[in-house]
Amino acid sequence: MRNTIRATARVTAAVVTGVAFAAIIGSGTAQAAPQDCVIQRDAFSATATCHDTDAPPGREYALIVDCWGLHGIPNAFPFYAIGPFSQSSRSFVPTGQATGACGTNWGAPTLDAGVITNAHVEIYRQ
Repeated sequence: MRNTIRATARVTAAVVTGVAFAAIIGSGTAQAAPQDCVIQRDAFSATATCHDTDAPPGREYALIVDCWGLHGIPNAFPFYAIGPFSQSSRSFVPTGQATGACGTNWGAPTLDAGVITNAHVEIYRQ
């Protein structure tokens, strides 16, 4: 039993270290799916800036941050898991800006924490 627990802990530590390294190497600027948006990210935060002046009235965007780390299991409070999860920003206008991080739950207390593996902008309201 002890050998099994030690092996699991070593594998988990290796996976977490590898993901953190990949997230740091993958940081930088990327083009987002909606028109005229740029995302800047590092291992712990992301910022989307959009200049879509041709967007129809009423359109809103949201920054989606893909994470890897400790997160609550949906509909199973108070249980937590280690692995991939996503979080989104509040909506913003096509000529605006949003920030996101792995652990931001917009005012609600949270224990979620992780590194960013990807970030993109999606249309929130058409």
